[in-house]
Amino acid sequence: MQYVLDRDSVKPLYVQIGGIIRDGLARGVWKQGERIPSEAELQESFNVSRMTVRGVVSSLVDEGLLQRVPGKGTFVATPKITAKSPMYRGIREQLETMGYKTQTKLLKFEAVSPPRFAQDALGVTADKGVFEIVRLRKIEDRPVSLHRSWIPVKYAPSLLEHDVINEQLCTVLSDAFELKAAETHETLEAVAASEDEANNLQCEEGMPLLLLEDTLYDARGRAFEYTKLLLRGDHMKVRFNFSGDIKAK
Repeated sequence: MQYVLDRDSVKPLYVQIGGIIRDGLARGVWKQGERIPSEAELQESFNVSRMTVRGVVSSLVDEGLLQRVPGKGTFVATPKITAKSPMYRGIREQLETMGYKTQTKLLKFEAVSPPRFAQDALGVTADKGVFEIVRLRKIEDRPVSLHRSWIPVKYAPSLLEHDVINEQLCTVLSDAFELKAAETHETLEAVAASEDEANNLQCEEGMPLLLLEDTLYDARGRAFEYTKLLLRGDHMKVRFNFSGDIKAK
């Protein structure tokens, strides 16, 4: 398809091209998840330099309208789902409240010796058992998050008897073991997907992921849960709300 640009206009060519592509996205010329024409094809369609086309596409990628997939091309991005930090409300509950159909796949649920990072977070030693729970969360069959949780066996000895697929873990811990979060320590960082994580989340190895680490403490100051939550940053974003005496830096 050939596009006609107004080469006498004061509006730069890259702005005109960006407007045409945005209009095509809005009208559904290219649908979500669909590959758009290659840079070479766009160069021919608009009769401009490859550098101009690349700049326009990069700008649309930065805006979140398009997504580059190495070795495959550039695709129409799926709008990101905005969720609050799980310290406010469970991710699954938020998604279902928004009307999304979720699926949970249990990858692991057993008593193990805690890895060093879980020992540090929970204040336990290697000889103290913890339950490790690994769950893959999907939205309409699309993997969006990988949850790995560790809970000291001494605080929830019969946890294996409970349903952690259909019930939220926080609900099980609260209702069955009276483990309720009175304080949460949370960190957020970007990490590269390992081979195993990429296989589960159906993404490229090395792809940037959002990692939320939460340590939950009860009213007695006991660390009863440590969770590593990996989110596909191309599918989801996390919102934090703050109130009170907030000082701008």
